[in-house]
Amino acid sequence: MTSVGSEISAEAQQVSVRAGRVLRVGPLKPSLMESLSSNYDALVLPDGDERGAFLALHGESITAAVTSGRTGVDAELMDHLPNLGAIVHFGVGYDTTDVDAARARGIGVSNTPDVLTDCVADIAVGLVLDTVRQLSFSDRYVREGRWVAEGNTPLTRQVTGKRVGIIGLGRIGTAIADRLSGFRCPISYHNRNEIEGSPYTYASTPQALAGGVDILIVAASGGAGTKHLVDSDVLDALGPQGYLINVARGSVVDEEALVSYLSDGRLAGAGLDVFADEPRVPETLLGLDNVVLLPHVGSGTIETRAAMQALTLENLDQFLADGTLTTPVTR
Repeated sequence: MTSVGSEISAEAQQVSVRAGRVLRVGPLKPSLMESLSSNYDALVLPDGDERGAFLALHGESITAAVTSGRTGVDAELMDHLPNLGAIVHFGVGYDTTDVDAARARGIGVSNTPDVLTDCVADIAVGLVLDTVRQLSFSDRYVREGRWVAEGNTPLTRQVTGKRVGIIGLGRIGTAIADRLSGFRCPISYHNRNEIEGSPYTYASTPQALAGGVDILIVAASGGAGTKHLVDSDVLDALGPQGYLINVARGSVVDEEALVSYLSDGRLAGAGLDVFADEPRVPETLLGLDNVVLLPHVGSGTIETRAAMQALTLENLDQFLADGTLTTPVTR
């Protein structure tokens, strides 16, 4: 039987754990890094040979880690943080964090959903327009003096009325679909499960989805479960008149296959905001005029990044106050 004294002791211990140190893992938005340093006295996880000594000295004192989808917290790092209670992500992505390992250890994981939905959906539509109408290519064509020297650019295809498939009809995928409905685009989608009541057409596999659309948009979450979900079979189904747009994670697409299909004309074009090994982009893509390349800027607006920072700190503050998270990852 547990005594009152031991109950109080356990409660005091939990408060003490939550009141431990905050650790920053990886680079973040400069103003967020400054806030973590000045307002939370956060420690910064070093790289290289210094990491072992740092964790030996500070590991037990750390109760919350703040990171991003670019860096994350793996199971090995968790092993060195025995009192870690929360992993707080700046951004919607968390595929670089071992969520299963965190859950097994009782560590909460949060991200910043909703606040970046509109901006990522906007950039997806921008990539559709740019890729299909070849806006970036046409801009380069004018700047390089080719309009004068070579005449008009080749004709492109219209976006209005094109059949659009979306892999991942979550918050962002739905916002993309809403926008492209305004272009009178028939929308279909693939999720792990069909969404009851959705106005859009469900496809049971990515390959089946790709075979019935002109433009395939990837908006699925990253992680082991979606790695290379868009493979050569899907690209074959999309075909030489099809366009691929990726605003999700580079890992969702077999990048090597994609480069091959774009190089030899088995795809009409691609608009990419994400890559498999950022910030490195396959050299071949740099020379292709049918590809639009962005440096992972889907959420890169002043308004959205400020909202992401605010929600990150709200999650951190709530955990430090009562051990819960504002927007926990529930999968």
